[in-house]
Amino acid sequence: MTKLNINKREYQLDLKGHETLLEVLRDFLSLTGTKTACEESECGTCTVVMGGKAVLSCITLAANCVGREITTIEGLADGEELHPVQQAFIDCGAVQCGFCIPGMIMSAKALLDKNPEPTQEEIEYGLDGNLCRCACYLKIFDAIRDAGQKIKALKS
Repeated sequence: MTKLNINKREYQLDLKGHETLLEVLRDFLSLTGTKTACEESECGTCTVVMGGKAVLSCITLAANCVGREITTIEGLADGEELHPVQQAFIDCGAVQCGFCIPGMIMSAKALLDKNPEPTQEEIEYGLDGNLCRCACYLKIFDAIRDAGQKIKALKS
């Protein structure tokens, strides 16, 4: 049995060893907020936070995640209260088709956890590998800056 800590909950899974984290999240646990797209680490739609870092779940073997804390988009909200990054994406209108948004939010969370006041260059670097087909980047950048200010205010 493989034990995985996902969204502050421990799961015991019978894995063969070749399953990706993305497969486990979507197919074994029905956590479908993490999206499947390229499955080649090209688009970022499958991004989750593991051990404080944004990782691509499509190329991460689930067996290599034992003992690591994994957070998916489903694990961000506190009950009915959205995480500041999620709320900022809504407030700034940074959602169009929405397909890339879970991965964008998870990358932004990892960035803002380390630095709630990133420069434009740091935001672009933090989102490197996350693609938005709708070209909504300016609103996404605004949302990340807004979320950073909300997170900073919460810590004060």
